[in-house]
Amino acid sequence: MDRRTKTTIVAGVGIILFLILGGGLTFLLLERSIKASENALAAGLAAERAEQNRLNSINLVREYLAAGDLNRSLDILDRLLIDNPDDEDVRQLRELILRAQQTAAQTRNGAEGAGSDEFGLQLAQRLAEEQRLLREAEEQMLLRETAAAQREAEAARREVEAAARREAEAARVEAEAARRKAEQEELARASQEMQAKMQIVNDLISQGKALLEKGDLAAAAQIFAEARSRMPPGETRFEAQKLADMADAYYSVFAREPNSANGAEAVRQAEALAGEAITKDASQALPHHTLGKISQDRRDWNKAIAEFKEAARLDSSNYLYSFDLGRSYFSTRRFADARGAFETTVKQNPQFEAGWYNLGGTLRILNRQDEALAAYRQAIAVKDDYALAHREVGRLLLAKKNPKGALESFGNALRHNPNDLASLRELGAVQSELGEYAAAEGSFAKALQAASTDGQTNYNMAVVKLALKKNTEALDFAKRAVDSNASSAVYAYTLALTYEAADNDESAATAYQNAISLDPKYMRPRINLGSLYLSQGKFEDALRCLGDAYAVEPANFEVNNNLGAVYAKIENWTSSVEHYERALAAESNNPTVHLNLARAYSSAGNFVKAQSSYQDALRLDPENWDALFELGKTFVSLGKPEDAKKHLQDLLNRNTAYRGKADAERILAGL
Repeated sequence: MDRRTKTTIVAGVGIILFLILGGGLTFLLLERSIKASENALAAGLAAERAEQNRLNSINLVREYLAAGDLNRSLDILDRLLIDNPDDEDVRQLRELILRAQQTAAQTRNGAEGAGSDEFGLQLAQRLAEEQRLLREAEEQMLLRETAAAQREAEAARREVEAAARREAEAARVEAEAARRKAEQEELARASQEMQAKMQIVNDLISQGKALLEKGDLAAAAQIFAEARSRMPPGETRFEAQKLADMADAYYSVFAREPNSANGAEAVRQAEALAGEAITKDASQALPHHTLGKISQDRRDWNKAIAEFKEAARLDSSNYLYSFDLGRSYFSTRRFADARGAFETTVKQNPQFEAGWYNLGGTLRILNRQDEALAAYRQAIAVKDDYALAHREVGRLLLAKKNPKGALESFGNALRHNPNDLASLRELGAVQSELGEYAAAEGSFAKALQAASTDGQTNYNMAVVKLALKKNTEALDFAKRAVDSNASSAVYAYTLALTYEAADNDESAATAYQNAISLDPKYMRPRINLGSLYLSQGKFEDALRCLGDAYAVEPANFEVNNNLGAVYAKIENWTSSVEHYERALAAESNNPTVHLNLARAYSSAGNFVKAQSSYQDALRLDPENWDALFELGKTFVSLGKPEDAKKHLQDLLNRNTAYRGKADAERILAGL
């Protein structure tokens, strides 16, 4: 029996990762490489979720910094450091924010109490320097993101833009319908002569809007000016409606090209005209909506919320007003209010898929998972090819431990958007969780075609290759994962697994040690390194590694099982028995551990307990021939020759090719 069949391997972590469940336990006398791949998959997927949470948190910090909210930024960074105190990027950013906060406070105090212009100037300069360093730190963090991550972000941006275009088109259609309705109402109310005058104004505004569509703001402004000069006298409501219509048309130009000179002029005109419309007739909803959109673009959330609320109050039938209100609530993390607004939206228009989708996301954050799932499914019922909604359904089904349902949903997402990298990766993760490693290999290969340097995908591919026993290929992908993020303990650990699978124990030990140094709280590399030392006969090193793991996880099955094996090697039978018993407390139906415990009892001279443990092993595995043979020997030691004969003869009758046949026959002959 070679060394690899004699040693203990890593236990599966069994972590649900938004993407996948995984794991499995292994023990003495089982092959290391099979379960190591499963364990690496679960551990790394947990790390993937943690890394995604970290990136989401950092993005939120950026938003708060942009808004000047240093306190909320610090709260988020503190939580990140509690989870990982060795995250240097986060620690550096936190220190810079603290320094900027202190300098700002000194600036305020100096202005109030010091009365010194020079003092104030020095502090202002320091504050400017701190802000510069903050920007540089953020830029460095952005630069450290991989090209693959940037491409994925670009794909996500395109998805968001596509959704925004759909919503903008819905808004245009809705606004046009509201405008036409208002026109018809005004025309119906007016006299025939007045109707003719109103129609001229309507035609001029339509002409001006056509010019805006072409980007000719100067010509449009002339036409709009003529329309204003021909407004029927005394028709204040009609005039306010037309001003609101022009404001909305100008905003459409800004929405198309927000960073251009045309966009800057258009938003200035939109804001002025909307304000004038409200002054002329406070009952108009459309100009409030336009001002809300402008405030939303400026991230002036309080003003945006106020304007959208007023628009929704004035026109409770327009679903886009409640929808935009919900989005502003969501952006300010007022999720309960956002939920109410989105629920109003889908009541007003049950066929608006974006309303259902945003309601689903809000319910998910509120931890109302079943309701979120129903909302996403309603979005799909309205728009079957809604790839983003299919993906979210997959994630929720996976969280509900329904991997087969998740598999179908991720497949649907990819059917409608074959280039969705996130769905490809998550599909591969679910396929891995279901043991469909060849299919997972294909999914990860497609993802790597689009993002060849992505660390997480290379890591996942390495784990799948291990499961498929493609050890050389696994090593290549594990190296790429480490190259993408040398600070990841999980990637370093997986590289160690691939080295070990390739029988390169020296490199494996180095990689395990690197993983431990990267994350001293990460027990998996300590357990595996201890197991490796055990297989190499380095018992003191094995005890040191496993002892460290035991101090953190005293109930861990694998830690105790391996410690039992190490103590057996150095013939410390009392400690060996203690740890095998602890291993069985964690996994009571493990026949191999019962066998090893029986051997420890027997070596310690406790044949009564050895008999019981051998019998437990045979109860769980009746064809455990070593247990049957050693039980016969134990009966000899207990002075029970008839029981010994019965069990040894049973062994020879049932397994004529048993490797210890000669020893069994010799013992039988002596009874």
